[in-house]
Amino acid sequence: MNSKLLAAILAVVVVIIAAVLLAWPPAQAPATTTSPGAQTTTQAAKQSIYVIYDIGGRGDLSFNDMAYLGASKAARDFGLGLKEVQSKTQDDYVPNLRAAARSGDAALIVAVGFLMTDAVKQVSQEYPNAKFAIVDGYVPDRPNVVSILFRENEGSALVGALAALTAYYYNCTKVGIVLGMEIPVLWKFEIGYAYGVRWAERYVKQKFGKDIKFDIYYIYTGSFNDPAKGKQAAEVMLSQGVCVIYQAAGATGLGVFEAVAEAGKRAGRTMGPPFAIGVDADQDYIKPGFILASMMKRVDVGVYKAAEMAARGTFKGGVLELGLKDGGVGVSTLDDLTQFIEIGVRAGAVRQEDAQNIVNTVRAMRSQIPSWVWEGVDVLKQDIISGREKVPLPTTQDEVNALRRELGLGAAK
Repeated sequence: MNSKLLAAILAVVVVIIAAVLLAWPPAQAPATTTSPGAQTTTQAAKQSIYVIYDIGGRGDLSFNDMAYLGASKAARDFGLGLKEVQSKTQDDYVPNLRAAARSGDAALIVAVGFLMTDAVKQVSQEYPNAKFAIVDGYVPDRPNVVSILFRENEGSALVGALAALTAYYYNCTKVGIVLGMEIPVLWKFEIGYAYGVRWAERYVKQKFGKDIKFDIYYIYTGSFNDPAKGKQAAEVMLSQGVCVIYQAAGATGLGVFEAVAEAGKRAGRTMGPPFAIGVDADQDYIKPGFILASMMKRVDVGVYKAAEMAARGTFKGGVLELGLKDGGVGVSTLDDLTQFIEIGVRAGAVRQEDAQNIVNTVRAMRSQIPSWVWEGVDVLKQDIISGREKVPLPTTQDEVNALRRELGLGAAK
């Protein structure tokens, strides 16, 4: 991936995130910044929210940045400080969590990512009076730990249906998903996506009386912060005729966007196909016209809710799980895009003329997709919410292997 382009994208997102925070209620004290090692303090206060990032860290344009947004909003709303700690390696998890727990000013310690599960189990036992929240980790038996989980399988089913119905419209029968490390939380993305694709086959049969069978490819890149690996994986799929690729790989997924946009432009197009689908945040603006939509995973909402409990004295351990019904996951809309672009303009990160071009391009791209595609996605959404459709939720390697066979997923090579 062009490093200058990636750097430019990251710079824009950082400014946009800063503008989001400025749009929320002002902090009770002026923001300050210090740099004691890997730790950054963004607001002075008696108590703080500590956000411990894994090795992926900030700037991924999705998962970690959304956690930052939720913590920042909570800090401002509840008069707390915000302290960020970046883990350089997995060996940093326990020391970073311990340092926050013994700091004396931690209202809540947020561990961002499944990979910190064991570290949270250990440190929360060592410091029973400290309050912890872990995003995507499952620590259900500690009164001082809240596990923030999402029904990514539900949101992924929606974009699976969107991918398949869009592919069908463009006379394509191959779709794919590029993922980061193979960990249990990503099984929910993979299997949910495949379920949505198979649902779309039934929808096409019902609506048009046609039998259609999609090939579904998947690749685990083994990384959340390597755009080059994401690009390589997407190129493999594109060479096999895949026309819509969902990425669930953090910053690695930026390479998926790059590969898809380059393929489209080589074909003389200003918008897809091929298409990519973003994840976690609204990523539609990154390669406008080539990103069909994004599966928004509202990590910010989960972190905010946990911080609110800590600030209001209602914190209790257990599981906080958010799905379609709770607004925890969903498909990005034009309203989401417009909000992001407007914030960027106010921050000076996006020129007014460029912002409108982005909005126009995404709107034009979406308008070329028939209304029955979007209607179909909404049908599935309502059926999931009502319980008529139950998206599989694998929790073990044996279960995911069985579902891969049942749903007919194939590893791209």
